[in-house]
Amino acid sequence: MKVKRAKATAPGQGDLFGVEQIAQIYKDHPNSALNNEALYRLVASRAGLGVGALDERVPIGASGQMHSIARRKIRWSQQSLKHMGVLCRVNGERGIWRLTEEAKRELNAAKPGVKVLGFRTELGVAVLGRSADIFKNLDVEVNLVVTSPPYALARPRRYGNPSQSEIVAFIMETLEPIIEKLADDGSLVVNVSQDIFMPGSPARSTYLERLVIALEDAGLSLMDRICWANLSKAPGPIQWASKTRQQLNVAWEPLLWFAKNPLRVKADNRRVLEPHTERHLKLIAAGGERREASYSDGAYRLKPGSYGAPTVGRIPRNVLMRGHRCAYGIQYNRAAQALGLPVHGAGQPLSIADFLIRFLTEEQDLVVDPFSGRQMVGLAAELLNRAWMCGEMMLQYIRGGAELFRDRPGFYLNPQIEQAFGRPA
Repeated sequence: MKVKRAKATAPGQGDLFGVEQIAQIYKDHPNSALNNEALYRLVASRAGLGVGALDERVPIGASGQMHSIARRKIRWSQQSLKHMGVLCRVNGERGIWRLTEEAKRELNAAKPGVKVLGFRTELGVAVLGRSADIFKNLDVEVNLVVTSPPYALARPRRYGNPSQSEIVAFIMETLEPIIEKLADDGSLVVNVSQDIFMPGSPARSTYLERLVIALEDAGLSLMDRICWANLSKAPGPIQWASKTRQQLNVAWEPLLWFAKNPLRVKADNRRVLEPHTERHLKLIAAGGERREASYSDGAYRLKPGSYGAPTVGRIPRNVLMRGHRCAYGIQYNRAAQALGLPVHGAGQPLSIADFLIRFLTEEQDLVVDPFSGRQMVGLAAELLNRAWMCGEMMLQYIRGGAELFRDRPGFYLNPQIEQAFGRPA
């Protein structure tokens, strides 16, 4: 008779020993350092179990070694919370954990239906609230939506993110009222992750394909899948690339670009031309190509004099090489830390929004970001003389992002929000 071996799988959101449940225990003891045995007792008590229930051991893996699945899941959750910045080990102690100082400062999410002015400038406004509420019954025409919804991660981050099964419906619930107000020549760009895997498997999720179809069903047309190649991205996925070695490290994220009317879209690559390379400048100076050649069975022909005409710049490729760090991101982090606020864990550089806004809009157009986080899209629009409107449901992120606009014309910060957190030193 074969022994049935248990599979060791990472805990999910609904698991009794998942990250949310373990995090809550530490939050209920914010000033205490808990050793693992104390944590096991608290977990068992909350689950209505005897401590002995956590001691049940089963054979795991090819070796068949006996382990407690419950205790392993709890320790996995501890490690996940460590990477999320919620827990840290007590220095010099083994198996003793506590909340980080940052995690003691909870994020305050706006309740459903709440819409409050966060801050504004002469060009734009940031609103505290849930974007599904903020953008309902919008009475202005939107020229561009640039946004990065929470990723459908298996392990939730502190700012909250929907599960893989919920992500498409969650994104569409927010975007549909904005799409209704999208100008006929307008665009929508969604920065999403392709680094999402099926539970317990190195196979990637197809939620991106389902999202593309959902946006198409909402009346939009896919223009491109622009690649944001982030060469400073941390190695991952850890489980499938570094541990099982079944995957490659991910270095890019898709920017899904949709248009309301592809024939009328306001995109103009002349607004984002890049400098010619030194090699191409020399080719222009020499009068262009001197050779004649044919490629792809005659589909492409090179003639003498080709590329000899001077031009303003070269058309960018649909791969954007941008690191995630930028001067404004550093400024935001310093301001948030000075205010004693948690720093947003998903940073997109200003350069991504800057490129998309220049490419897809003209001055005075309205740019919208319903998942604004650090307010980088609003700031890029502000600096490019576009009107902007941002929605964010986390009070602390609105407050931290406001510091990026303090020197902009007409800056006004809601006094109640400013009084709640003060000003950075």
